[in-house]
Amino acid sequence: MAPPGPIHSAPGLPDTCALLQPPAAAAAASMSGPAAETPSAIQICRMKLLPWALCLRGLRRSAAAWKYLVPRSSKGPRERCWASIWTVGTKSDLLSEPCVTARIMRPDDANVAGNVHGGTILKMIEEAGAIISTRHCNSQNGERCVAALARVERTDFLSPMCIGEVAHVSAGITYTSKHSVEVQVNVLSENILTGTKKLTNKATLWYVPLSLKNVDKVLEVPPVVYSRQEQEEEGRKRYEAQKLERMETKWRNGDIVQPVLNPEPNTVSYSQSSLIHLVGPSDCTLHGFVHGGVTMKLMDEVAGIVAARHCKTNIVTASVDAINFHDKIRKGCVITISGRMTFTSNKSMEIEVLVDADPVVDNSQKRYRAASAFFTYVSLSQEGKPLPVPQLVPETEDEKKRFEEGKGRYLQMKAKRQGQVEPQP
Repeated sequence: MAPPGPIHSAPGLPDTCALLQPPAAAAAASMSGPAAETPSAIQICRMKLLPWALCLRGLRRSAAAWKYLVPRSSKGPRERCWASIWTVGTKSDLLSEPCVTARIMRPDDANVAGNVHGGTILKMIEEAGAIISTRHCNSQNGERCVAALARVERTDFLSPMCIGEVAHVSAGITYTSKHSVEVQVNVLSENILTGTKKLTNKATLWYVPLSLKNVDKVLEVPPVVYSRQEQEEEGRKRYEAQKLERMETKWRNGDIVQPVLNPEPNTVSYSQSSLIHLVGPSDCTLHGFVHGGVTMKLMDEVAGIVAARHCKTNIVTASVDAINFHDKIRKGCVITISGRMTFTSNKSMEIEVLVDADPVVDNSQKRYRAASAFFTYVSLSQEGKPLPVPQLVPETEDEKKRFEEGKGRYLQMKAKRQGQVEPQP
C-alpha cells in the first residue's frame, strides 16, 4: 500500500476532498495488492470522519442563508476576534481567570435547516458558568459547595451557529454578593474551514452556592477584590435589580396552561404545547437536582414547537428574556414544561414558557412552579430570509392582557436597541 498523500486542508483537519470521493475511487486509491483485505488505519480514519466531512461541506451553504438576516462581520486577525469576546468592557472587568470550553456542533445539535438549537447553546453557557462559579465558591477553606443557577438575564442570539462550527464558550466572574455570584458568558463560533470567528451569544447568569451536606443551605461567597470602586457599585445595582424582578416574577406566574379542544388557527390555544419529562440521573448533578442547562434546553424545545405550530415554517431563537429559577428540581420529579404564544409583531413571536415540578415520590410536597421565561422567535424562509409572522388572535381577557404586556416588552426592547445605535457621522 502506498504511503498516504499530503493533507491539503487546514492544519488539524482531514483532506475532505479525499473523504468525499466515490467509494470505488477511494478503494482503488488506498487499497491494492495483498494488503487489500485488511483496512489500514488511514482507511478506518477516513470512514469514521466521513460524516464530519459531510457536515463541514454544508457549512458555507447553511451560513450563506443567514446573510439576509444577520450582517456579516468584516474579516480580521484572530487576535482581534478573541479580544472582542468580552463585551462587559476590558479583561480587567473580570474578577477571575476566565473558564473556556469548546465543542464542535454535531447534527443532533441542530434543526432540519442546519441551525444549532438555542437550547443547546443555553446549556453550554450554563455549564461554563457553573464551572467557574463552583470553582470560585470553593477557592477558600471551608464547607464545600456546588453553585446552582438562580437566574439568567436577557440573552440575545447575535448570529447563527451551524453544524460543523466550533463553539468557544468563555465565562468570567464580574460581581459577587454575600450569597451570589454574577457570571458573564460569551460564545464565539469558529468556522474551522475558513478560520473566521464571530460573537454569537452573550449572557449574564447568577449562581448561589449550596452546601454539599445540605443542598437547602446557602453558603457565603468568598469575597473578591475589585479593581475599581465603580465596578463594585455597578455590580451591586445589577444585583438589587435582578433580585427584585425575580421576586415579582415568582408571584406573578401562578397560572397554568390548560388544553382546549378544536382551537381555531392563529389563536393561543392552537399553538400552545406541553412536554412532560421524568427527571433522571443523567439530568442531575451529583447531588440530585437538575442542571439549569437541562431545564433551559427543554424550555427552548417547547418554545420552538409553539413557534413552529403557529408559523409552520423554519423558526430560530432570536432572544430569551430573563429566566428565573424559583426552586430546585430534584431527581425523580416529573416536570411539565408548558409554552404559549403571548405576542406577535410583524416578524417576531414572544412565547411564555412555564416549568412546573411534581415530586411524585414525595407526598409531603405539592406541585410547584420551578422556572419561567419568555422566548422570542423569528420565522425564516428556505433561503434564510425573514418572513412575516401570522398575527396572534387573543380570545379571552387574560390572553388580551398578556398580549398588551408582551407588546410593552417588545416596544421597550425596540427603543432600547435604537438608543444603543450610535449616530452615523
